Amino acid sequence: MMSLETWIAFFLACLLISLTPGAGALASMTSGMNYGFRTGYWNALGLQLALVVQVALVAAGLGALLAASEMAFTLIKWCGVAYLAYLGWKQWSSPPAALSEEKQTASQPPISGLILRGFLVNASNPKAIIFILAILPQFLDPARPLLEQYLLMLATMTAVDLLVMAGYTGLAAKVLRLLRQPSHQIWMNRAFGGTFMGAALLMSRVQRD
Repeated sequence: MMSLETWIAFFLACLLISLTPGAGALASMTSGMNYGFRTGYWNALGLQLALVVQVALVAAGLGALLAASEMAFTLIKWCGVAYLAYLGWKQWSSPPAALSEEKQTASQPPISGLILRGFLVNASNPKAIIFILAILPQFLDPARPLLEQYLLMLATMTAVDLLVMAGYTGLAAKVLRLLRQPSHQIWMNRAFGGTFMGAALLMSRVQRD
């Protein structure tokens, strides 16, 4: 297994990475704002499922192949750009939500849809797998069983990210309760929608390096 000192360093790295606002945090906040914490938090599970796939690819050695393929990188990147732009437009054009308990409950989306949304947000980021490919090996001890170390790192990454995304989702859900005026909700929807579109624009400029 990984030494305690190495694990603490890895834990702190994961915490800093998760706290840095990105597409995952944005998706968590919009889910919390639109659906409340209890339902919106399912988006975080989708984010972690994509992370599991990405770490598995790196552990299997496929991450290096994807990182080296210009075609694969470009395809994943533009799928991500298109999906973030779609989320942006959808949020921008969303009408004000009815905030009564009965209407809000009736408008809850399928949980599977939120999980899929979170999965696609993380899975369609080509830099994510390259980032994992660059960071994880720095904490691996070749003299120790690699599978156990990968599993420990994956458990640490998902636990930290679930905790941080709970904070983002809960914060946005609290904000939702303050937005009683339709005009406030419209501007909030446009703010998040514009941010998604900005994230799509930034992703479109990402190069493989």
